[in-house]
Amino acid sequence: MVRFLIRIAVFLGSAALGLLLAALLIPGFHVHAAGFIVAILVFAAAQALIEWLIERIFHRSAPTVAGIAGLASTFLALWLATLLSDGLSFDGVAAWILAAVVVWLTTALLGWLAAKFLIDRRRSERKA
Repeated sequence: MVRFLIRIAVFLGSAALGLLLAALLIPGFHVHAAGFIVAILVFAAAQALIEWLIERIFHRSAPTVAGIAGLASTFLALWLATLLSDGLSFDGVAAWILAAVVVWLTTALLGWLAAKFLIDRRRSERKA
């Protein structure tokens, strides 16, 4: 149960950090304070659902399509977050694509680091 809660916290935190980083780096991508929390929740839920669906569909070739699936799920999750909340906005297609790449890289890197340092450490502590 603790591992599950850690994963949720990492997933939400990396989504928030990715969105903020994209807003800082990309001029046409805007994060609005009024709907930011809702945007994070919508984005994280949509990305988790889309990744789960892609993993189920391509379960045999998952390593092959993992990068493309992650980028596609990030792009779709950003689109859903803009539709369902007032927390995100784009000035053009280029900003949307660049934001998807930045958010995807950020969430992937932070997820990998969390798995390496937080979850693996927790496992080794339980075994000891």
